[in-house]
Amino acid sequence: MSAPALRPRLSALEAAWVIARRDFVAVLFSRAFLFFLLGPLFPVIVGGLAGSIGGEVQREAVSIEVGLALSPADNAAMVAARDRLAPQLGGAMPMLRPVPEAESDPAFDARAFMEARRGNYAAILTGTPAAPTLVGTEGQLRRWQGPIGLVAAEAMSAEPASFPPVNAEIVATSAASERTTRIQTAQIAQMLLFLLTMLLAGMVLSNLVEEKANKIIEILAAAIPMDAVFMGKLFAMLAVSFVGIAVWGSVAWGLWALGGDAITQVTGFDLANLPAPAVGWPLFVMLGVLYFAMAYLLLGALFLTIGSMATSVREVQTLSMPVTMMQLMVFFLAAYTIKQPGSSLELAAIAFPLSSPFAMLARAAMEPEIWTHAAALAWQAGAVVLIVKGGSLLFRKRVMKSGGAGRDKSKKGARLAA
Repeated sequence: MSAPALRPRLSALEAAWVIARRDFVAVLFSRAFLFFLLGPLFPVIVGGLAGSIGGEVQREAVSIEVGLALSPADNAAMVAARDRLAPQLGGAMPMLRPVPEAESDPAFDARAFMEARRGNYAAILTGTPAAPTLVGTEGQLRRWQGPIGLVAAEAMSAEPASFPPVNAEIVATSAASERTTRIQTAQIAQMLLFLLTMLLAGMVLSNLVEEKANKIIEILAAAIPMDAVFMGKLFAMLAVSFVGIAVWGSVAWGLWALGGDAITQVTGFDLANLPAPAVGWPLFVMLGVLYFAMAYLLLGALFLTIGSMATSVREVQTLSMPVTMMQLMVFFLAAYTIKQPGSSLELAAIAFPLSSPFAMLARAAMEPEIWTHAAALAWQAGAVVLIVKGGSLLFRKRVMKSGGAGRDKSKKGARLAA
């Protein structure tokens, strides 16, 4: 009677799929994941309220009024001159207000009045239009000396100046305007990519700590290659992250549909007028998804390695701090190179795996070339594989105390039997 045929061992790809499916279902249907989805909403709401209130307070606190401490006739002439110039110069002109204390006090001292922190004037003008003296802090004097001199010259002119009408001919865009507006798109995309990566990559930190404590990782290491375990966990957390992004994106879209005008009025940001990237919106969004996946996998592979070395959640947090700080420095490097396309610094940011997704997403907003993104994505994917290989090898040697744990030993056994 022949022995029953044994099922061949799972391949690395099949093993990774089993681990990914197991972890994805376990995380997605846990109560902690619901709280994780709700977590970022509170900082966003609080941040929006604080920003709107702070902006309103700042607008109220910043004064653009210059007090007039001249004679009543000169005060009136300066105010009239300012009103004639304002339609042409707009916000470049200060508001001119006579100082009530100066009108009732012939010996009014503007310097003592300002140093006593009385009133809410950016500066106070004394003397005459022919010999004006502006009293204020150094910053305010630099800001208003020119406009006040222009108003004084207009007030002294025998005939008010007549401004010729300026004909306007509008063009759709220009090279300088297009580049400037695309920088805004690149900066917003980089910031969003960084925030999502840092927010979501932390999920993999404690992933192996619990399984190490429950001895589950030892069973997995004996059954399948550790490379497959690491890769499966990474892609499971990536899939969970996409679920979270879909939920947050749906909520954000609903809020924008309900109160987009109010949000634009409070924040000054209009999503509809966001400058189009150089590669076009459809390809830019697709590249954004791919670069998020690569940034997540790269950082997640490092975090997973750290988590596999740690013995407690507290130790995980301690060991992950240097990686988090490094990622912050990497983001600053990529953000700094936006205005230096083609420079050696930008090429270095593209070549370094952790900063490459951020630098390349900015390049997609600024430059129309496509082939560079295919090369960058291939390089980043290779870096993910190398980090996973290194992390799993380190885990086998330092934690499992075995250089060959999880490997197929059938060939070695056959050689020994021979």
